[in-house]
Amino acid sequence: MPPRASSVPRPGRLLPLAIGGAVAGCLTLGWWLGQITAPAGPERSRLQLERQLAQLQGRRNSGSISATDQQRLLELLLALGQEREAIQLLEPMADQQPQRWQLRLLLAELRRKGNDRSGAEQELRRLLSQQPERIEALQLLTLLQLEQGRGLEAQNRLKALLQKKLTPTARPEAVAIGLLLADLQRQQGQQAEATALYTRLAAEFAKDPRPLLALALLQQEQGDGRAAQDALALARARMSEGSGVRLEQVASSWGVNSLRRTGLRAPSPEESRATPEQVPEPPAP
Repeated sequence: MPPRASSVPRPGRLLPLAIGGAVAGCLTLGWWLGQITAPAGPERSRLQLERQLAQLQGRRNSGSISATDQQRLLELLLALGQEREAIQLLEPMADQQPQRWQLRLLLAELRRKGNDRSGAEQELRRLLSQQPERIEALQLLTLLQLEQGRGLEAQNRLKALLQKKLTPTARPEAVAIGLLLADLQRQQGQQAEATALYTRLAAEFAKDPRPLLALALLQQEQGDGRAAQDALALARARMSEGSGVRLEQVASSWGVNSLRRTGLRAPSPEESRATPEQVPEPPAP
């Protein structure tokens, strides 16, 4: 959820999204907190943030707060760990600005973080009723259902959506949905199904390196280093020479690692810097 409607971070920072990731990358509490700027020194920083917060709350109480200040107020509440107050501020913001889907997504993530999973799911279903293919919402909903032991329900939903995107002709949106589904299958021990789906996506979308990257990670996970290197070589061949994008950059931002890195943490700096020849072992589910 960016501070401006035009600024949309790619999901996957907090919830390293399965392909796009963005969690993928894009919404997230972690992204918001990374935008807060304050002087060095933990005590001084917190004091200054608290002063700013008090000033903005005063303006809000007097009814003279601008949209920019309201945005900053939300950022400060998050930075200072006042998530309940952030939810109270976000609720009317999300209702009044439905075009900013990131607000609804952040609201869902805050509810989830506060252990209000039913509330989080309601927010996501509300968002998906308006934008059924919003991958960031699908990723977070899948994560919520997986946490509640409803993985089969999540699979059935994603399979139905993927089928619509693959027939009668394959459409680009199928890649993100398919990668999320395959990652969910892998998370539930269905490695053969995940491998088959990655392979199908790689065949259907012959110019997209992401299914091959996902396949390489799975093969490495299974101890098949040679197959993983072959998949990486094929992925490299699909990269545009003039694109300026490196394989490791794609691997850390595509989103496919969303559920895979769960425990639901963002990739470490070491993981993000890993080269294609040194793809890190994902943590055990």
